[in-house]
Amino acid sequence: MPLPRTRGTALRQRLAELRGPEVPAKALDARALAALAANPGCKRRAILDGAGVNKTTLASALGSPSAFGQSQFALTRGNAFEAKVKADGGAELLRLVHERLDRSAEPPTDARVPDLTAIGPEGRTARTALALHEATEASGTWTLLDHPMLALDVAGSPAFLEPDAVVVHPDGGWTVVEIKSFPMLDGSADPSKVGAAARQAAVYVLALEEVAARMESVPKVRHRVLLVCPKDFSNLPTASAVDIRKQRAVTARQLTRLTRIQDIADTLPEGTCFAPDLPADELTAAVESVPATYAPECLSACELAFHCRSRSREAGAVTSLGRSVRAELGGLTTVEDVLAAARGAAGDPDDPAVAALRRAARLRAEALEGHGATTAAGVTVGGAAW
Repeated sequence: MPLPRTRGTALRQRLAELRGPEVPAKALDARALAALAANPGCKRRAILDGAGVNKTTLASALGSPSAFGQSQFALTRGNAFEAKVKADGGAELLRLVHERLDRSAEPPTDARVPDLTAIGPEGRTARTALALHEATEASGTWTLLDHPMLALDVAGSPAFLEPDAVVVHPDGGWTVVEIKSFPMLDGSADPSKVGAAARQAAVYVLALEEVAARMESVPKVRHRVLLVCPKDFSNLPTASAVDIRKQRAVTARQLTRLTRIQDIADTLPEGTCFAPDLPADELTAAVESVPATYAPECLSACELAFHCRSRSREAGAVTSLGRSVRAELGGLTTVEDVLAAARGAAGDPDDPAVAALRRAARLRAEALEGHGATTAAGVTVGGAAW
């Protein structure tokens, strides 16, 4: 007699059906989990990532291929910069950690760099956990873990994550290090890129907290991470401490929501499948059966952004103009509704958004009338054309 299916087993089976019976699952990584946190209201992304759907392949099958991702040149440059930062046993990286995050500790003159090689992601995860335990017990020394492997439970399945580095301080605390190839100019970097790096680091911090929670003496996982970038227009490394407490809280909430992805799956029509080899109309209908929350920020974070942008524009949704605009307009969800409210043809006059739109429309009309009168007067002055 077969064993009854548990809720977790049933969910995995349901997600496999959504992905397609012959389609392998695409593992979630930290970048994908961070992007989920950046747009927590998008059910479409949540179900596709939870089911392990390859969104790049899906976007191509829908006729909206994605330009999302790093170029080969950027990857090569990033790898070269990371190798430079970690040269000589990570001496420069550890110096930056000491300088930016832990000046009270002894300088890292003789740091440990344990070997983390093992067979498969499960083996590497276990080896990383052991190295973290040993480094924490050996108090008073610095330890650098180069590309450790961490596991984070996502929708009942482990997502294997690989941060650039984790540093164990002499006091036993753990710090995540993110190495990026975008520059810091005069001590500051592009805020959007720093935000993306902070969200990615928050995923690693959550995974480290799971490792720490399994230890007898729970070490401190620091919520200030180190972001290492090239200085100005050189290839010399510089660093900045980034507080990721807000990003960590948002990511934790989103991952909790993702573990309840069964609720989203239960709302889908029977037989819904996202297999890329389906006929175009069936595949489009399947994707459109899941609500999306598009915003311009999706263009830098999601492979389906072009498809969702096209649909958002066709529907006249104000979200295509940006989240800040959407927030200002309250219950007005389409451009048509906004224009009708501004003209006075629709909308509640007591609604602050409607009142502001009508006032803006009056001011615009007055400005245009005044500009027209001035132009007409200018043309006829002295009977000459001006």
